[in-house]
Amino acid sequence: MLRNSAFAVGIALSLLISGQGTAAATGGWAADTLAAGPAEAVAVAGYWSVGNGAALRRATAFGPGNLRPAFTRTGPIVPSGEQGTVEPGHEAGYEPPAESPGTVTHPKTVGKVFFVDHEGRERWCSATSVESAHRNVVATAAHCVHDPTRVGTPMDKWVFVPAAYTGKTPYGVYVGMRAWTHHDYDTAGDLDADYAFVNVYDGVRLTAITQVTPAQYDAHTGPKWIQGGLYHTAAAQNVGRLGDVVGGQGLRYNTRPDAEVYTFGYPTGDYSGESMRYTYGRLSSRYVTADPATNNADSHVGVLSGWAAGGDGAPMLGSYNNRLRAGYLHGVVGLFVDQDRDGRYDLMTSAYFDGGTAEVYRRAAEVATGPVTG
Repeated sequence: MLRNSAFAVGIALSLLISGQGTAAATGGWAADTLAAGPAEAVAVAGYWSVGNGAALRRATAFGPGNLRPAFTRTGPIVPSGEQGTVEPGHEAGYEPPAESPGTVTHPKTVGKVFFVDHEGRERWCSATSVESAHRNVVATAAHCVHDPTRVGTPMDKWVFVPAAYTGKTPYGVYVGMRAWTHHDYDTAGDLDADYAFVNVYDGVRLTAITQVTPAQYDAHTGPKWIQGGLYHTAAAQNVGRLGDVVGGQGLRYNTRPDAEVYTFGYPTGDYSGESMRYTYGRLSSRYVTADPATNNADSHVGVLSGWAAGGDGAPMLGSYNNRLRAGYLHGVVGLFVDQDRDGRYDLMTSAYFDGGTAEVYRRAAEVATGPVTG
């Protein structure tokens, strides 16, 4: 695990980001390895690909059971530094439509992250690709990367599947290489820092997956892995860098906490969680929880919504352009709240994106990854 509390920004990144955000007072970041090298990444991709994506279809929505008492209203958040912006980027060869669609268009950047939790269960959250210099960064909630019951312990077999749908991987599988979180979440589970930026390897499609004998496994020179004591070989197609395939959303931090946002994700509750949904509303920072179990969730911004688990990590996109399918990330869904205590969620919130968020993003944006197959 890498740790540092210094705020360092490379020259290339300073060209990406306008504005100089002020780091959070506590400062710091943490980085955890998810898949250490191409061989392990192939095994992770294979785990989710065996049986025509059987594990993807088995996975269930993840949420830390965060039904909370009503939030009480308080004063608005006041940004502590200058606003910063990362501009969105489109996929390679992108051509915008001639006319704006008449309905809301779902962005290709949004999908599901799949992982295995500490109890060995296959789970999912929502997430999005975010623009970066190496076009390999995924944004989601920190509790969709770190097991919230085991602070500082990352989830197992972590992958991102953009535009996921009923076990299908239309743009490939992107295996997580390194997860970047705020030091306060990594060490104490502080929900005011419930966001994560994850570097992913290039996308891959595994085909012709075959269970083989140990001798056949040893002789195979292509992708291969051992899963549950069984030997597998496959052929592989390198799909390319995430941003080159689906593009990346922009990012804003230290903004006024009242943006109108579209939130895209895969919630349960009134929905099945199988297909992408969206909701629209205006963020407000006039919410703060009186429940100490929320662990300092006192600088969250919220939007009214009936979403439930599975929507965790979903991007809240401001200035969303329906024609370009692009906007600016203002938050990621962290908490679902039952304000009137009638047994149904009516509010979802995100940690406020400040200079500390920018620091964590910049760390992720510095890292290059690469393909999982040669």
